[in-house]
Amino acid sequence: MNMNRNLYVLALGVFGITTTEFGVIGVLPEIASTFRISIEKAGWLLSIFAMIVAVFGPFMLLLLSSFKRKNLLVFSLLIFVATNILSAYISNFHLLLIIRMLPAFFHPVYWSIALSVAGQTSDPKEKSKAVSIIFSGLTLATVLGVPLATFMSDLFSWQASFLLTAFINGVALLAVWIYLPSIQNTGISSNKFSMEIFRNKHLWIGIFLAFFIITAMYSTYGYMSEFLRSVTRMNGLQISIMLLLFGTVGIAGNKIAGRYMSQFPFQTTLVFLILLSGIHLLIGYYGSYFKPMIWIIGCWGLVHSGGFLISNVNVTSSVSDSSEFINSIFTSCGNFAVTAGTLLGGSWIAHYGIENIIWSSIIGFILALIMLIINGKKQ
Repeated sequence: MNMNRNLYVLALGVFGITTTEFGVIGVLPEIASTFRISIEKAGWLLSIFAMIVAVFGPFMLLLLSSFKRKNLLVFSLLIFVATNILSAYISNFHLLLIIRMLPAFFHPVYWSIALSVAGQTSDPKEKSKAVSIIFSGLTLATVLGVPLATFMSDLFSWQASFLLTAFINGVALLAVWIYLPSIQNTGISSNKFSMEIFRNKHLWIGIFLAFFIITAMYSTYGYMSEFLRSVTRMNGLQISIMLLLFGTVGIAGNKIAGRYMSQFPFQTTLVFLILLSGIHLLIGYYGSYFKPMIWIIGCWGLVHSGGFLISNVNVTSSVSDSSEFINSIFTSCGNFAVTAGTLLGGSWIAHYGIENIIWSSIIGFILALIMLIINGKKQ
């Protein structure tokens, strides 16, 4: 069995479903304009997706635990293909919200199985590197998915961006179906699950650390397109290029995070928080300057891309059993954080303006730093 090939096939699926979740970031202004709603209300297309994942993630995995893992992966991607096609032909915003909710139920199923395969089939010392391959799908979604969705919206329409996302998921579905071998059910039957896991203090510290990190990341990143449009005064094509730059450098950032989290988890997390906080301060100061923002966006993407990987390792390493259920807990935590981040960012924009949005992220990074210090003292 070619394990690296299997991990990259799974990462391709992650690329598809993550493009569905976050590809909407680049087209929020166009959707807001089409349906004549505020940018904060349009932001619900991101936050409602994340909220469904957060609330139902572990329960979906428990409910579907008896099904074959490969079949679950294929069916999940099929749902993503169908709903993206439907989204392109919706003429009512509230109906679009409902359609966006459907694939969100299967998002944590795919993520949890993929992360579990990476963790259980690799050497413990190489776990972070294996997990980083899965997270490369997320990075690739940032590199290609989000900018391409934005470019398609600028070139044709926001509906075209949904059709592109359907195509990406379709390719991922075929790859998983054809190349991925059968996956043994290794997860969470009821006789293996115990509520004792929730008494683990390290797990809760890891969860809160991950929550504050991702909330802070998406409070600003969720409205990146609007910030570049309103504050930096970039046009649609320039924003697409900036999103491409953001994601391209993120490939290296994801690999760096995976390399150092295996050896120095505390120090890597600390450096990550300090660097990303500093970058957000630079965004606040130089946000209205075109050329400096190009350099800042490059640095931002390099550091930002490691956030999910760093958060995942902090959660899964806090307990001895990094099973599908632990990864489903992380997936729920991460999407709660995405929801909290986009809602916090939208509220901040409404009260203080888009130009001051970085301060909502700074608050989150400070809280994450406090949790990291507490975690360090307990170890």
